[in-house]
Formats: sequence, C-alpha cells, structure tokens
Amino acid sequence: MVSCVTFFSTVFTMILMAISSPVKTSVELDKRITHAGTGTWFQPGLGNCGNWNTVNDPIIAIPKGLYDENNGSNCGQHITDESTGKTVFGRTEDSCPGCGSGDLDMSPDVFQNFTSLDVGVVPISWYFMPPGWLPSS
Repeated sequence: MVSCVTFFSTVFTMILMAISSPVKTSVELDKRITHAGTGTWFQPGLGNCGNWNTVNDPIIAIPKGLYDENNGSNCGQHITDESTGKTVFGRTEDSCPGCGSGDLDMSPDVFQNFTSLDVGVVPISWYFMPPGWLPSS
C-alpha cells in the first residue's frame, strides 16, 4: 500500500512539474534602450545602408560603432528622437563616423523639427522602434 501511494505521489509530482515548466515562445521582446547624446545634421546622399536619400527624407545616421556592432541590421529601422520637447521619427539609413555612442546625425528634414540648421547641435535622447514599425501618416 505504501509503495502504491509513493508511486502515485511521484507520478503526480512529475505531472505538476511538467505543467509548471516555462514554455518557450516564438516571440522575443527587445528591451528598449534609451540613448542620450548630441544631435547634429548632415546632407544625405548614398548612405551606408545602400540607399540614396535627400534633405527632404527623414533620415538618421547612427553611430558607426553601433552600426558595425549590429552589422548594419538597423538599416531601415525607425528611431524615436526627442529634443526641445518634441518627438520626431526618422529612418536609419546611414552611419556617423564622428558620432559618440549616444549621438545621431540627422537629415535637415528631421533636425529642423527641433531647431534651425544654423543652431547646428541639440541635446537628444532616442531609441529604436521595433523592426518593421512604421510611423502613422
């Protein structure tokens, strides 16, 4: 009788352990990292991502170190850029060799949402939006 109780207790415990085990999901969430640094502007053209862009395109150049670290995988990914109490979205299409780890270079289309091109530099905070995300029109 004792061995029968032990057997059923063991089976019951194994079933409970199997049910309570974490299940791997196919969805992975990216942790949002907010960067802080300096924003400057540049004249876009042929970017590191291989696309031609103009001053009228909402283009962002991310730090070259970050671009290289991610093997260019952020190309086409949108960024939320905040400065002077405003939020602007831009698309990653280039890298910025002179930028520090929290800095961005912005096309005039993006930069002028914060201040005039004559100012040249603004403090910014920014983060990547999830891959495939698009700003609403």
